[in-house]
Amino acid sequence: MIRALNRFGMIFASATTVALLALGVAWSAATPADKPIAAVVTQAERMFPDAPDGVDPVVTGPVSAAFKQRQADVGCDKAAWPNVPAACFEH
Repeated sequence: MIRALNRFGMIFASATTVALLALGVAWSAATPADKPIAAVVTQAERMFPDAPDGVDPVVTGPVSAAFKQRQADVGCDKAAWPNVPAACFEH
């Protein structure tokens, strides 16, 4: 009788373990790991699609005084990629 109870306990424990593992696998397969995030593409990213890490918002080199003033007016020196105004770049 004791041997039969011991065998029943082992079968019950094994069946419970298998059932819990199956539930865990089913749960992880049904739940997406990451929800897809809609990518918002800024104007600067559209202007420079080949620069995924960004570009310098302050253009250096020979530019007109009007362009330098326009850069100062829109705050190009404080802009951070990808939120860089299009006015920061020579058109």
